[in-house]
Amino acid sequence: MTGKPLILAIDNGTQSVRALLFDAEGHLVGKGKQEIEPYFSAQPGWAEQHPEYFWDNLGVACQNLWQSTEAAPDQVVGVTVTTQRGTVINLDKHGEPLRPAIIWLDQRHAPVDGPLRGPWGWLFKVTRLEDTIRRFREKTQANWIAAHQPDLWARTDRFLLLSGYLNYRLTGQFRDSVASQVGYLPFDYKKQAWAGPRDFKWQAMPVKREMLPELVPPGEEIGTLTSDAIRHLGLVKPLPVIAAASDKACEILGSGGLSPDIACMSYGTTATINTTSARYVEPIRLMPPYPSALPGRYSTEVMIYRGFWMVSWFKREFGLRERKIAAQRNIEPEVLFDELVQSVPPGSMGLMLQPYWSPGVRQPGPEAKGAIIGFGDVHTRAHIYRAMLEGLAYSLREGKERIEKRSGVPITTLRVAGGGSQSDAAMQLTADIFGLPAERPHTYETSGLGAAIDAAVGLGLHPDFETAISAMTRVGDRFEPDPDARSLYDRLYSEVYLEMYHRLRPLYRSIRDITGYPE
Repeated sequence: MTGKPLILAIDNGTQSVRALLFDAEGHLVGKGKQEIEPYFSAQPGWAEQHPEYFWDNLGVACQNLWQSTEAAPDQVVGVTVTTQRGTVINLDKHGEPLRPAIIWLDQRHAPVDGPLRGPWGWLFKVTRLEDTIRRFREKTQANWIAAHQPDLWARTDRFLLLSGYLNYRLTGQFRDSVASQVGYLPFDYKKQAWAGPRDFKWQAMPVKREMLPELVPPGEEIGTLTSDAIRHLGLVKPLPVIAAASDKACEILGSGGLSPDIACMSYGTTATINTTSARYVEPIRLMPPYPSALPGRYSTEVMIYRGFWMVSWFKREFGLRERKIAAQRNIEPEVLFDELVQSVPPGSMGLMLQPYWSPGVRQPGPEAKGAIIGFGDVHTRAHIYRAMLEGLAYSLREGKERIEKRSGVPITTLRVAGGGSQSDAAMQLTADIFGLPAERPHTYETSGLGAAIDAAVGLGLHPDFETAISAMTRVGDRFEPDPDARSLYDRLYSEVYLEMYHRLRPLYRSIRDITGYPE
């Protein structure tokens, strides 16, 4: 070994694959990034990608890493993987993909033939949960494949999440982290294990236990790199692959989220607010907390589906001027978008946005749509852009209050990660709307850092998670709430924002009845 030991963390997100080198103090000492196409659509609403595409681009990201760092491959002592959640892959008995992966952004619905049979169907009818279970079955990718591609489903030997597929390609073993199991699978979130034989999920989908990987707690070894994987990653010897967690769970860990009083927000493609708890707490009834990157803990999450995707949409559709000027001045476009936000006063001069660009299952309901109210002739696209950021922050504040009510623990610390956290303007308005200091972690690569923390404990570089988190995570920038802005936002939030969904919901239902959208 030519230097200090390093961990290679693979972060396969929605927009890119990143190969990251961390040391035991949490310093990012090397990075290789490969942009990817999130998906292709054979039909409207579909989102698919070839599994080999992810594996191939993982290799390219590693090539980019070794070309851009002075660190040597023989310094790497272990490998770990974190990925986007809910993307599923069918493999045949030879371990080869049978069809493109269905990406978590996919909007197709499986046909559902009546309620579940037997006691479960009766129970859900009595408890008035039939609609919730029906939507769960409609969104389950396995149900769609079995209904529309029955021959292909019959040849499916393994049904894996993207994390399970990449861990298989790395080790040759069908093993995956407990903390990566987020999606429409027969998983028991309370026990953090595959569902028991009497669980309704086995009846609600055609997945069999033998199709699923063996589950390994985060921080434990999944397997050893195969010779092919060693070459693909540009390494020099067999190394242990350590279980990490899903990207959101790793992001929380990389932000230093160890307890229920610390809220970790992600301004990513999906915007989320999470706390880590030793207790099983459903932030919304029947919406389970997800497995934490800390073994045996829970991540109590409220999610705004396609949250910061909405901001990306605005930049793409209305931000051509900023993108052109940024290219001419050789600066990041985000600098100019921050100037756009700061040109508008807090509250966007009464423009209020509800960020339900994609409907939820329970909160908001499936009929929900996005809304902007309060338009006047003074408003420009700058006001719309700021109102988007404010709307997301309002919605996540609502999630914070819901988590506090369900957990009984006040949130006193706010950590913000994800792409949107790189905007100082977004950080400041978040502090103002929440009325709490908003802290930015010391590294942008919080998902990769969280995976590296899992690996550091598993490899014995730190004796336990508390020590590893203390040594490897730090606060970077801190944004204090402005008293005047906070007072204004409190009134807009309580007197306007919290009333919007309740008052607009009947109109959303009428829109759905008249147009059929959303289904």
